[in-house]
Amino acid sequence: MGLILVEYYLVGGAVRDKYLGLKVKDKDWLVVGATPAILLAKGFQQVGKDFPVFLHPKTKEEYALARTEKKAGVGYTGFICDFSPHISLKDDLLRRDLTINALAEDENGVLYDFYGGKADLDKRVLRHVSPAFCEDPLRILRVARFAARFASLDFTIAPETLSLMKEMTKAGELTTLTAERVWQETLKALDTDSALTYFTVLEQIEALPVLYPELAIYLQEHPDFLVQCQEELNTKPMRIEDRELFHFALIFSVLSDDSLQALCRHLKVPNHFKHFTLMYHRFHRLFTERHALNDKDIMTCFNQIDVWRKPTFFEKLKEFHEWKCQQKSTMDTLWQAYQMAKQIDVQQIIQAGFQKAEIRYELERQRREQIAKILSKNVA
Repeated sequence: MGLILVEYYLVGGAVRDKYLGLKVKDKDWLVVGATPAILLAKGFQQVGKDFPVFLHPKTKEEYALARTEKKAGVGYTGFICDFSPHISLKDDLLRRDLTINALAEDENGVLYDFYGGKADLDKRVLRHVSPAFCEDPLRILRVARFAARFASLDFTIAPETLSLMKEMTKAGELTTLTAERVWQETLKALDTDSALTYFTVLEQIEALPVLYPELAIYLQEHPDFLVQCQEELNTKPMRIEDRELFHFALIFSVLSDDSLQALCRHLKVPNHFKHFTLMYHRFHRLFTERHALNDKDIMTCFNQIDVWRKPTFFEKLKEFHEWKCQQKSTMDTLWQAYQMAKQIDVQQIIQAGFQKAEIRYELERQRREQIAKILSKNVA
């Protein structure tokens, strides 16, 4: 058998985004006709154990050996991979999820399109490459996420792909996904301009009861909620650094206290997202309705938020509420109340002779007194 020529191809998202006119952020390369030993001899650094992935000695871009996969288990794991140097470019691209991600360019910029990816880019269609799509349930979430990411470009999901996703859901494939993987995809979806599209797609294929049962129950009584949220997003610019957090709070703060905590528990939502959304759910009426303000409820809010140690957290809640409501609210009054209440010096209370539990009681009494002064000035 003769020598196999080693060839390098730019693949996946970099090629897709180039043809969409988007900024290419990361470049992934595919190596055909090589072995780990060949790349190591060329100075590449191996960083993957399960999948032979290498870093280029100069650019540090990722280079992966061409491979094929054969299903040998359940869920998104349990694949047997073949990294033989005889695997062709066409063979490797066949295992990709969507046709638009199964494009490749050689080092001279020549496009290789075996599965109609360029035509689907032009038609703005998300279509699975082959029946092997159903072997990996994580791809259901990836397609929903791509639908959210490219919603502004008018991408739609091919009917046959949507049907396949629904069949996979009914077959229970999504139950094999770990909470960590579901949250990872959720977070990526939340970091898009059209995050609601992600949940709308999952609703279409009846996946919400499996992944977000609490939201599915809420939608039974409020079927237009996701559409209304998306319309709301379309009219309000959002700071990109807060996108994931604000989107999560926008969607899930409508749940009951128990439902929200249950969702965060089984989805293993990070504490920052959980606490932020929970606090907004509990106190949004206080943030909105001026007649609801009283010193007792404000103190409860401040204590649960822990505004005394985390003022920036309250500032973020204030920013979210003002972004969401786009109208005058009570937040300025609450902020003034906090500024006054925080000036109470606990050391002076101790010096006055208060001890143990008396200190906390007196501290809260004086803080409420300051809050009441602000309310008397600002609330008619």
